[in-house]
Amino acid sequence: MDAELLLEIGTEEIPSGYLENGLNELKRLTEACLKENRIEVSGHINIYGTPRRLVLIGKGISERQENLETEMTGPPKEVAYDGNGKPTKAAFGFAKKQGVAVEDLKCISTPRGEYLYVKRNIPGRPTKDILADALPDIIARIPWPKSMRWGDIGFSFARPIHWVLALLNSQVIPFEIAGIKSSNMTRGHRIMAPHIREVDSVEEYLKVTRELFVIIDREEREKEVIKAAEEKATMAGGKPELDPDLVTTVANLAEFPSAVCGSFDRAFLDLPDSVLITPMKEHQKYFPVYDEKGRLMPNFIAVNNTVARDESVVRKGHERVLRARLSDAGFFFREDRKRKLVDRLEDLKGVIYQARLGTSFEKVMRFTELSRYLSEKLIPDKTGDVVLAATLCKCDLVTHMVTEFPSLQGIIGREYAIMDGHSAEVCNAISEHYYPLRAGDELPSSGIGAIVSIADRMDTITGCFAVGLEPSGNADPFALRRHSLAIIRIIQESGWDVSLYDFINKSLSFLADDIKFDKDAVFSRVLEFFRERYKQMMLRAGYESDLIEAIISTEFDSINALAFRIEQLKRFVAESGEFQALTSTFKRVKNILKKQQDAFEVLPDLFKETSEVNLWSAYNNIKNEFDNCMAGGKFYEALNLLAELREPVDVFFEGVEILSRDDEGLRRNRVGLLQYLERLFLRAADLSKISF
Repeated sequence: MDAELLLEIGTEEIPSGYLENGLNELKRLTEACLKENRIEVSGHINIYGTPRRLVLIGKGISERQENLETEMTGPPKEVAYDGNGKPTKAAFGFAKKQGVAVEDLKCISTPRGEYLYVKRNIPGRPTKDILADALPDIIARIPWPKSMRWGDIGFSFARPIHWVLALLNSQVIPFEIAGIKSSNMTRGHRIMAPHIREVDSVEEYLKVTRELFVIIDREEREKEVIKAAEEKATMAGGKPELDPDLVTTVANLAEFPSAVCGSFDRAFLDLPDSVLITPMKEHQKYFPVYDEKGRLMPNFIAVNNTVARDESVVRKGHERVLRARLSDAGFFFREDRKRKLVDRLEDLKGVIYQARLGTSFEKVMRFTELSRYLSEKLIPDKTGDVVLAATLCKCDLVTHMVTEFPSLQGIIGREYAIMDGHSAEVCNAISEHYYPLRAGDELPSSGIGAIVSIADRMDTITGCFAVGLEPSGNADPFALRRHSLAIIRIIQESGWDVSLYDFINKSLSFLADDIKFDKDAVFSRVLEFFRERYKQMMLRAGYESDLIEAIISTEFDSINALAFRIEQLKRFVAESGEFQALTSTFKRVKNILKKQQDAFEVLPDLFKETSEVNLWSAYNNIKNEFDNCMAGGKFYEALNLLAELREPVDVFFEGVEILSRDDEGLRRNRVGLLQYLERLFLRAADLSKISF
């Protein structure tokens, strides 16, 4: 018979940013526990959460674990029984270990002879008993960014635990954690319904929590937040900006959300929108309000965790707090405007970027020159603007606004650059050089912003590799993986013919002016890092690993050529009847050349067999056309040309002794012929990487 599981961990308010991952881990750990213990789940396990509770509800859970049938082999028969057929200590020991009588032991024939053997049926335990043992460990193992201890219990969790409700069907799962015994009791909203209520089923739990002003489903709370915010904003004649991340954050701060619409002095609207919106959203978690023309209104929406008895009192409280925030922001803005943005460049000399990589000023100087180098190759008519944008893009880091509101970096720099009279392209590039902010996010919209973005990121990557700050495992404090993927995406989307080799080397040459390192070694590690990131990106795009490896292991310089080559190789594999035979032939060539360290020339005068002459002729017949196909982007056609070599290579293998022991010159000539073939193949793809 199937059962329903209900687990509620009641706590003090858990930070909004902790909640989603904590719930996901609770679900993962519970599912793993049920699987490990052979407890079948025919239904679903769902998670819910509020600031004060983590909830797991499971349906279709077996009331008992599956029975276990074990088969164990023991000592050899000749060891287990003496000459009279009586059991020895070995037999008694094996029987005792398996929990059976020695008379129950049997013998089984194996290729190594006869051995003792026992088959046992272990009945499954009740699920309730297993969970009573397992749930304390599951709860304790939920990982949190930061945990805390309370009292003298020696237990840590995101926040102190106040109650635990644990039911399998209507029965309490008995256990104790953090000094709290599990029960069938839940609690209501801390302010609106601070009551304790018994529940005996999931259905009753859902009904009771709703009666006690608790909405356990985050998605439902988000809908309530959106609905309430829109209603209040409409009453003020506007629409709220419902940033999805902020909606989620606010929903995770309330068990029963309600909203009020407040206002602030219109004089604040003289400040740039970003100066007003950032304190609203980041410090106060308020939603800005806009009119029908998209202009910021002197209003905001605040979401509370209770329904206000007197809304005017609550509104005034929010308005008073925001007024202080906006006044501070206005002061910082006015102080910043006493100096032009470019005048702050020298201030970066006092900001340490990284202890071994120098100051932010030195970093700016490096990637500014790297930006100049790229611009002269890609958009030479915009080089002046590119250099200016690179020079200015970090100057806002030393402004009062960014010091107070770090998320404004780039955004406030753009605003100040506009006020300083710089062109729109330069100003936009100052903010867009941070794009994409996250994987899959928007890319810079202009070539200027794109060049500054990839130059800044490449300087970060090469600098960190040069001083040994490479990512390891999950640790990537400088977000180098994200930076490398951003560079790849920007180059792809821009369609630029950028040599990755030259790009990395140029960045390293500028870095070498500031610090000492092994340039060749760092170049190799950085290139391999990009290659691995590109491979992971293409795997996520649905391409097979061996096809990707076949291309990127031979050529990894022009990013924009790679995806096309992988796609064409995929087509060749699917359409060519020669593919498998050609791959086998190439693998044979590589295996013969594996131990050949020296490169040899081919001297046609030394050919002795017809197969040598024919292979050399076939090679020369396709080489020029192959070169033209590769140069003209006709990669599929180039692969088909290589397929023409399959038969003469096979005949060559069958007709000659390649590694001749009698004639050193002949051996070198034949090895050289295979080396020529290998080099030709590897200009297209390393087919030995492909499995079939």
